Amino acid sequence: MRKFNLGLGAIVAAVSLLAAPVLADELTVATFVPPQHHTNTNVWDWFGEEVAKRTNGELTVRVYPAGQLGAGPVQQYRRVVEGVADAVLGVAGYTPDLFPVAMLTVPPGTAKDSNELSAAFIANWDKHFAKEFDDVVFLGIGFPAALSIAATRDLSVLENWKGAKIVPYAASMGPLIEAMGGVSVQMPVTEIYTALSSGTIDGAVAAHNNMMPPWNWREVATYYIDNVPPQFQTVYFAMNKQRYQALPEAQRAVIDELAGEAFTKVASASFHNADTDALAGMKAMDDPSFEFITVTDEERAKMDAAVAGGLEEIFQSYEAKGIPNARGIYNDLHGLSD
Repeated sequence: MRKFNLGLGAIVAAVSLLAAPVLADELTVATFVPPQHHTNTNVWDWFGEEVAKRTNGELTVRVYPAGQLGAGPVQQYRRVVEGVADAVLGVAGYTPDLFPVAMLTVPPGTAKDSNELSAAFIANWDKHFAKEFDDVVFLGIGFPAALSIAATRDLSVLENWKGAKIVPYAASMGPLIEAMGGVSVQMPVTEIYTALSSGTIDGAVAAHNNMMPPWNWREVATYYIDNVPPQFQTVYFAMNKQRYQALPEAQRAVIDELAGEAFTKVASASFHNADTDALAGMKAMDDPSFEFITVTDEERAKMDAAVAGGLEEIFQSYEAKGIPNARGIYNDLHGLSD
């Protein structure tokens, strides 16, 4: 039998090589929301923990919150496509021309909350939505449900909407605001606190958690009007395609396992739970600085009728842009017949 004499130096080098830890690769995440936002503490934390666990620590995730990789929410899709970040949280409503079909999730329908709408979105993914995310790796989506209006005037009665300057969830939803008599004003969610405080706007479409930290609209809103026709924000989570393709096959498989339905369930539950907790928190306040008003069934019926007219205008605008099946996509999402 042949014997190998490596020598002490060679043996030490070999042992050191075997003992050396595998250097972990890191995925960077750009998000414009503050560190304490639930999408960071729930959704991205979940994703990071699962990635690290399933890759034995060879791939990790690091979140850069509050615009550290680029200020403002509007450029999030560009940041992920161009590789400024490996993954992002973005809002389709800030770049609606890139996501005209996905924007059909925003207007009110039969879905009552984020969980219901996200399930419908995933069910229709291949049929309607996949092609809009061809330039990225789609991780998941969530739909904050705006069932209310944070305002500085009482908007619980439809006639009080006349001339009110209201921020919808997206500029393309302006016809819904205008159908109710208001004036649609578009601005990022990060600017609404100041706009309410200064009187630049009279109200903003709001999810319950917008009233609580980190947004704190309760500090500047005089009224919180609940039970208005809802709008849903379309919040996507996406990864740079080239970065994904450069990963080892086993790590890509982990991303594949987490992306899509699994990620969307976590994201949607996070939005839903944040709203549930915020509503409970508002109702538990002993002396709130705002008046909580629930729209009556009679006034809600008037609002729904007005919004129906605005929705028809939205469908017509889609046809003008060369998307004639917008009504069918909307109906598929909400289980309605054409």
